[in-house]
Amino acid sequence: MIFGFHRRQVINNIKKNVAKKQFDAKAELHDPVLNNKETNKIVSKYWQYTKTISYRLFNPLVRVVFNIASQILTGRCSIDGIENLPDSPTAFITGNHYNQFDVLLIGKLALKKRQRLFIVVEASNLAMPHLIGWAVRNFDSLPIDHDFHYLSRIFPKKLAQVLSKPGWILIYPEEELWFNYRKPRPLKKGAYYYAAKFNQPIISTFTEIQATSKRELFQRDFYKTKKILHILPTIYPNPDLKIRENMQRMAEIDYRQKKAAYEKYYQRKLTTDFSYEDIAGFSPKKHLLNKKIDDNQ
Repeated sequence: MIFGFHRRQVINNIKKNVAKKQFDAKAELHDPVLNNKETNKIVSKYWQYTKTISYRLFNPLVRVVFNIASQILTGRCSIDGIENLPDSPTAFITGNHYNQFDVLLIGKLALKKRQRLFIVVEASNLAMPHLIGWAVRNFDSLPIDHDFHYLSRIFPKKLAQVLSKPGWILIYPEEELWFNYRKPRPLKKGAYYYAAKFNQPIISTFTEIQATSKRELFQRDFYKTKKILHILPTIYPNPDLKIRENMQRMAEIDYRQKKAAYEKYYQRKLTTDFSYEDIAGFSPKKHLLNKKIDDNQ
């Protein structure tokens, strides 16, 4: 969680990442960091855990709590473009990754359409402490291990099991969370590779983050925000193309749609430079404080 001074540090990390053109670099503070061996171990342990009685008992409970939270905590949020959703019972869904709880708005959509939602997560999320880590380990999580054997053999089998029943698989192709960052970032190809491999549509979404006129209670240099989830036209694989050709094509279409959505809803051209306006709800009157942070890094 990022509050107070930590939140401004995260924004400063985003600013540095943009300057380096590293749009998939980590910006959050204090996230668990695992080496390859630790990652292999925690992912293997997770899949073993999903076969236990404990997981089978807790998983339905966590899903119920998640659905309730998706309704209650997104009260100020709205969804448009539902007519763009595919008729198929299974699909991959992509969106911009701007908040620890941005999944709740996708969950609200899934609940509205009575779809079970599975979420692809970084393996390090399984190592999160306290209640958050417990929830990730007991939810419908699909952890990523960047080991080649895992990505090419084990993970596709897990996806195939999920896709054998109605449901959506959420992947954040921007990879890393950037707090309240409005701009769409370059997309990793994994979601599109697996969508092409399994001949699945991509539900393309873009979340618009609007600042309100009310300041946050304990963060006076931040305004409260509301979100609008825009469902963009569904992207279908072309049956005449090979998997990697479809992967490239679908990724390019998804990025174009997200870019067009950004420019339409924010009424500005997408650029690759940094502005504090890129951070929704951040008060520009506090720039001097941010400069002081920059000087101390």
